[in-house]
Amino acid sequence: MSPSSLTALTEEQLTIARATENGRSAQTVHGGQGSRLRQTLIALAAGHGLAEHASPGEATLQVLRGRVRLVADDHAWTGATGDLLVIPDAHHSLHADEDSAVLLTVALG
Repeated sequence: MSPSSLTALTEEQLTIARATENGRSAQTVHGGQGSRLRQTLIALAAGHGLAEHASPGEATLQVLRGRVRLVADDHAWTGATGDLLVIPDAHHSLHADEDSAVLLTVALG
Protein backbone atom coordinates (compact mmCIF):
# COMPACT_ATOMS: atom_id res chain seq x y z
CA MET A 1 0.00 0.00 0.00
CA SER A 2 1.47 3.35 -0.99
CA PRO A 3 1.06 6.51 1.11
CA SER A 4 -1.39 9.23 0.11
CA SER A 5 -0.56 12.93 0.29
CA LEU A 6 -3.48 14.55 2.07
CA THR A 7 -1.84 17.94 1.44
CA ALA A 8 -1.89 17.43 -2.33
CA LEU A 9 -5.41 15.98 -2.23
CA THR A 10 -6.59 18.96 -0.15
CA GLU A 11 -5.32 21.40 -2.77
CA GLU A 12 -6.86 19.37 -5.60
CA GLN A 13 -10.26 19.08 -3.93
CA LEU A 14 -10.32 22.76 -2.87
CA THR A 15 -9.66 23.78 -6.47
CA ILE A 16 -12.64 21.68 -7.55
CA ALA A 17 -14.85 22.99 -4.70
CA ARG A 18 -14.11 26.62 -5.58
CA ALA A 19 -15.18 25.94 -9.19
CA THR A 20 -18.51 24.29 -8.35
CA GLU A 21 -21.80 26.01 -7.69
CA ASN A 22 -22.36 24.13 -4.43
CA GLY A 23 -18.82 24.94 -3.22
CA ARG A 24 -17.84 21.43 -2.26
CA SER A 25 -15.93 18.39 -3.42
CA ALA A 26 -15.07 15.05 -1.83
CA GLN A 27 -12.98 11.97 -2.44
CA THR A 28 -12.84 8.73 -0.47
CA VAL A 29 -9.23 8.04 0.44
CA HIS A 30 -9.70 4.74 2.28
CA GLY A 31 -12.41 2.14 2.62
CA GLY A 32 -15.50 1.34 0.70
CA GLN A 33 -17.65 -1.71 0.21
CA GLY A 34 -16.71 -4.49 2.61
CA SER A 35 -14.52 -2.22 4.74
CA ARG A 36 -15.21 -1.41 8.40
CA LEU A 37 -13.59 2.02 8.12
CA ARG A 38 -14.10 4.80 5.59
CA GLN A 39 -12.13 8.02 5.31
CA THR A 40 -13.27 10.79 2.99
CA LEU A 41 -11.59 14.11 2.34
CA ILE A 42 -14.24 16.84 2.03
CA ALA A 43 -13.33 20.27 0.67
CA LEU A 44 -15.60 23.27 1.18
CA ALA A 45 -15.20 26.75 -0.28
CA ALA A 46 -15.71 29.59 2.21
CA GLY A 47 -19.38 30.22 2.95
CA HIS A 48 -20.52 26.78 1.80
CA GLY A 49 -21.26 23.62 3.70
CA LEU A 50 -23.22 20.43 4.10
CA ALA A 51 -26.90 20.83 5.00
CA GLU A 52 -28.31 19.09 8.04
CA HIS A 53 -28.12 15.30 7.71
CA ALA A 54 -28.24 12.19 9.89
CA SER A 55 -25.21 10.98 11.76
CA PRO A 56 -23.30 8.27 9.88
CA GLY A 57 -22.65 6.41 13.15
CA GLU A 58 -19.40 6.72 15.07
CA ALA A 59 -17.41 9.37 13.22
CA THR A 60 -14.84 12.15 13.55
CA LEU A 61 -13.70 15.15 11.52
CA GLN A 62 -10.04 16.12 11.40
CA VAL A 63 -9.62 19.67 10.11
CA LEU A 64 -6.80 19.58 7.58
CA ARG A 65 -7.10 23.22 6.55
CA GLY A 66 -9.26 26.23 7.35
CA ARG A 67 -12.01 26.81 9.90
CA VAL A 68 -15.34 24.97 10.10
CA ARG A 69 -18.42 24.92 12.33
CA LEU A 70 -20.16 21.66 13.20
CA VAL A 71 -23.74 22.35 14.33
CA ALA A 72 -26.14 19.90 16.01
CA ASP A 73 -29.34 20.97 17.73
CA ASP A 74 -28.50 24.05 19.84
CA HIS A 75 -24.77 23.26 19.98
CA ALA A 76 -21.94 24.39 17.72
CA TRP A 77 -18.28 23.45 17.69
CA THR A 78 -15.58 25.34 15.83
CA GLY A 79 -12.63 23.47 14.39
CA ALA A 80 -9.46 24.95 12.92
CA THR A 81 -6.47 23.40 11.19
CA GLY A 82 -5.22 20.50 13.31
CA ASP A 83 -8.39 20.09 15.39
CA LEU A 84 -10.33 16.86 15.78
CA LEU A 85 -14.12 17.07 16.19
CA VAL A 86 -16.28 14.14 17.28
CA ILE A 87 -19.50 14.07 15.28
CA PRO A 88 -22.49 13.78 17.64
CA ASP A 89 -25.05 11.03 17.26
CA ALA A 90 -27.64 13.52 16.03
CA HIS A 91 -28.65 15.39 12.90
CA HIS A 92 -25.93 17.94 12.17
CA SER A 93 -24.56 20.31 9.54
CA LEU A 94 -21.10 21.54 8.62
CA HIS A 95 -20.22 25.08 7.52
CA ALA A 96 -16.92 26.44 6.18
CA ASP A 97 -16.07 29.86 7.61
CA GLU A 98 -13.09 29.94 5.22
CA ASP A 99 -11.82 27.62 2.47
CA SER A 100 -11.53 24.34 4.37
CA ALA A 101 -10.77 20.65 4.06
CA VAL A 102 -11.66 17.96 6.59
CA LEU A 103 -10.98 14.25 6.82
CA LEU A 104 -14.19 12.44 7.73
CA THR A 105 -13.54 9.08 9.40
CA VAL A 106 -16.53 6.75 9.82
CA ALA A 107 -16.63 3.38 11.54
CA LEU A 108 -18.98 1.25 9.46
CA GLY A 109 -21.24 -1.48 10.82
